[in-house]
Formats: sequence, structure tokens, C-alpha cells
Amino acid sequence: MAEVVLENVTKTFATQVALDNVSLTVPHGSFVVLLGPTGAGKTTTLRMVSGLDHPDSGEVYIDGQPMRGLTPAQRNVAMVFQQYSLYPHLTVRQNLEFPLKSPLLKTPPDEIARKVKAIADVLQISHKLDNKATALSGGEMQRVSIGRALVRNPRIYLMDEPLSSLDAKLRADLRIELKRIQADSGATLLYVTHDQIEAMTMATHVGVLHHGKLVQFGSPREVYENPVSVYAATRLGQPRINFLPADLFPAAPRGAVTIGLRPEHVAQGVGEDSLVTRVEHLGDQTRLHLSFQNHDLVTVTDAHTGLRSGDIVKIQPDKPLYFDADGLRLV
Repeated sequence: MAEVVLENVTKTFATQVALDNVSLTVPHGSFVVLLGPTGAGKTTTLRMVSGLDHPDSGEVYIDGQPMRGLTPAQRNVAMVFQQYSLYPHLTVRQNLEFPLKSPLLKTPPDEIARKVKAIADVLQISHKLDNKATALSGGEMQRVSIGRALVRNPRIYLMDEPLSSLDAKLRADLRIELKRIQADSGATLLYVTHDQIEAMTMATHVGVLHHGKLVQFGSPREVYENPVSVYAATRLGQPRINFLPADLFPAAPRGAVTIGLRPEHVAQGVGEDSLVTRVEHLGDQTRLHLSFQNHDLVTVTDAHTGLRSGDIVKIQPDKPLYFDADGLRLV
């Protein structure tokens, strides 16, 4: 597996800047997740690495080798798209075998059979191997699409929201399997999603993109606990971080306009009165929806709390994050 480096990469489509001077290192053997809304530049980044598109300026390196002018096949990358990319006239087995039969790989038949069986078992599609791709459900087709990438041994796996079309249980199962496969194999994996749960549970590193710029890169815990901006803070965390005017609480630093409070960082039982507007019992925890000086916020409390709508609870900040007028973090 390989280290991937983007160095000052810029890409423009007509008048739209898709990537704006992005520099990013995907370490050897890492699981890097790119986060951001539609239009942030996530898929364009994958296409730069894969060779499906080329930078207007800057360079992409894989294992120290510049990729300019090389085709996707020459780069030896495997990509999983958001939509299924299967050969409909072939069976599941034939679809999984297809990349291994490439003249570039020259995989022996017994090795092809072994790899196909192993991946089919992991993706729970062994019983579908002799079905045509057109006879599968949407979730099954996406699993086959993921399998077509996993049977190979490329320098890097590129995945563009591969789990978005699957049901919740299968998404949860495959999150675990993808992370296990990546960890066991030492594969380098660059993964695009807008799902923060996927980022928190799978990534070794998270890259936060905004309007084509890389605004923060670090471990999920680092981005969660030490976001560089209001925007970065919103990309991770469920429930989302609470933002309120900084002057609602004492001790705000000079220049602070906004205070950010993660739900678990709203201390209860001390401080100032707030009104409970809704109580959500979720089994392992309870979410309290509060109104504090006409501002809404969400916090978490004991699963067996006796609080109800209309109750008063005292709150104060614990581990607050402060941001200036431009939304940048004040440390």
C-alpha cells in the first residue's frame, strides 16, 4: 500500500472552483475520511487521485511518484462509486472475478477463486454468486460493487459514499467489516462521506472540506475536541454542537462572539435556570432539549432521568469552545 500526497492541487470547472490549492497527505496504511456537504470538493479529490480528472495546477503523488499523465490503470487504484458500477449481463461471481482477470494482474485461477469466496463471505453475498447482477436488490448490487474493489490489491482504495444506499443495519455491519479489512490488510483507503458516524467509527484521519478548501485535517478525536472553526465543529458530533452568543455566560475571552457547547459539555445542576422543552429517551441515554434565555440547545443526561417538559434545570458551560466574528476558533 502507498502514501498519497496532494500538493497545491487546484481544479476548476467552468467558473466553479472545485478544489482550491489543496495540500493533503494520506499516510501509508491509513483510513482517511473526507467530510463536507455537497459541493465541498470531496469527490473531485478522489477523481484527482484516481486519474479520472487532472489538476489545473499542483500535483498528485503516489509513493513519491508524480501521477500526471498516468491513467487510472497505471496508477493501480481501485474505486467504488456511490452508484453501482456492475456489468449487468454477468453473474455476481463473474463481476467479482473481472478485475482479477486483468492482463496487468495475471492472477492464477485458484487465487481468483479463493479471493472471490473470501470477499463474498465477508459481504454476505455467497448465496448470490451465480445470480445475474440484474437479479439483485440495490443493497446487494452495492455490496458486489464494493467487493469488486476489495478483491484487488491496489495501491489505494478510493470510495465515494459506498454505503449511502444501504439500509441502516447493513451500513452498520459494513462499517465494521470495512474497518476490519483495512486494519488487517494495512490498506490505504481514502473515503468520501457526509455521514459523521462513518467518519468517527472508521477513520484514522478526517479531512474537513469547505468550498474546495481543506480547513482541518487530523484524527476524528482531534477534529471533534479541537475544531478550528464553527464550520469544522459542525461536521462531527451527534447531536450537533450547540452555538449560542458568547455573552450569555460569564468568562468569555476577548473577541469571542460565539460559544460552542457539545451536548455532553453542558453541566447540569449548577449555574443558571433553563427550561426543559422536550425529553428524548434513547435507551442508553436521554437527550434534553432546553430553552435558555430564548436560545435552544440540546444536552444529554442519565438514561433514567425523571425530568419532564416544563421542568427547570440549572446549566453552565463545561469545556466551552469560543469563536470570533469570522467563526474562527479562539484558543
